[in-house]
Amino acid sequence: MEKNGEAIRGRQSNSKPSTYIVGGEDGWDLAIDMQSWARGKKFHAVFKYDDQRFDVAVVNKEGHDSCSVNEGAKVFDSGYDKIRLAFGPNYFIDSAPDVCAAGMKMAINATAPPSLI
Repeated sequence: MEKNGEAIRGRQSNSKPSTYIVGGEDGWDLAIDMQSWARGKKFHAVFKYDDQRFDVAVVNKEGHDSCSVNEGAKVFDSGYDKIRLAFGPNYFIDSAPDVCAAGMKMAINATAPPSLI
């Protein structure tokens, strides 16, 4: 059982969602200043999965650690969900406790690029 966290996608303010090639035209390369490239972009995690078997719940740390959907959690079940990452830790689980306990959970820490000064 595997939930597929697809490529990072993003959206620029007041525009349609965009798919970014990390690093731009040159891609993932040491020649690119990745902090500068990432600045100003808003990123999403894209979850692609069998909606008859799985879902994605955005939970708090306690929900992640205990494989439980906490009050106020958002559950997605379309099979292809684009979820905007909040600044700081983001926690995702499958809402079925046995599926989550089998490994269908993850945490993503979205941080601001470090200051270049």
